[in-house]
Amino acid sequence: MNQGDTSRSNIPILYEDNHLLGIVKPVNVPTQEDASGDPDLVNILKQDIKERYNKPGNVYVGLVHRLDRPVGGAMIFAKTSKAASRLSDHVRSRSFRKVYLAVVHGTLSSPQGRLTDMLLKDPKTNIVSVVPKGRDGAKEAILDYKVIGTSNSLSLVQIELLTGRSHQIRVQFSHAGYPLYGDQKYGREVNKVGQQIALWSVFVGFPHPVTKEEVTLASTPPSQYPWDLWPQDIVQL
Repeated sequence: MNQGDTSRSNIPILYEDNHLLGIVKPVNVPTQEDASGDPDLVNILKQDIKERYNKPGNVYVGLVHRLDRPVGGAMIFAKTSKAASRLSDHVRSRSFRKVYLAVVHGTLSSPQGRLTDMLLKDPKTNIVSVVPKGRDGAKEAILDYKVIGTSNSLSLVQIELLTGRSHQIRVQFSHAGYPLYGDQKYGREVNKVGQQIALWSVFVGFPHPVTKEEVTLASTPPSQYPWDLWPQDIVQL
């Protein structure tokens, strides 16, 4: 899906019932309304549900987790406020699993590990920084990673988020010395203008808010550079 192409027909549905809607988020489409005024995913999905089910009045689409505008991949939305509340509880209790793939510059010193940092967001600039522990407003950010492969001075990394901080993966890997391929905000020293960030939501899993059965969504990155440096079935979730 190209930037500006915001019809629902170009947004694959991974899962849907009366309570939930799981989709593949297109790159460069904001998750929710922002200052750009560009069409956003929440309103696109509301309009789609309204049209597909011929619903009168307002349609509810609840945002449970976020993906940065340039990031694509698996994402779940709630179709009722009760489902949204219960999914938010799962996020807080860490029974909501989020796994990403990222391509980063360099070769990591350890094939797997955990990154733990204190992050502080500047709301005026929308820039997140790693700060010393104890700084007012800072929040702990934790992720686990394992290196899947290396090629062309790049590494493919599988990441599981244990917290959900703004720009977390991008900031933590940049701070560690391995900025993400294509990241214009936290890796501008090593990336070219116009490159697409190589960060993808490949897996979301959680207990269904009503049936309690495990729901899983999976999405593979597009078969284009730098993702095509590795086979698509290389990831073991």
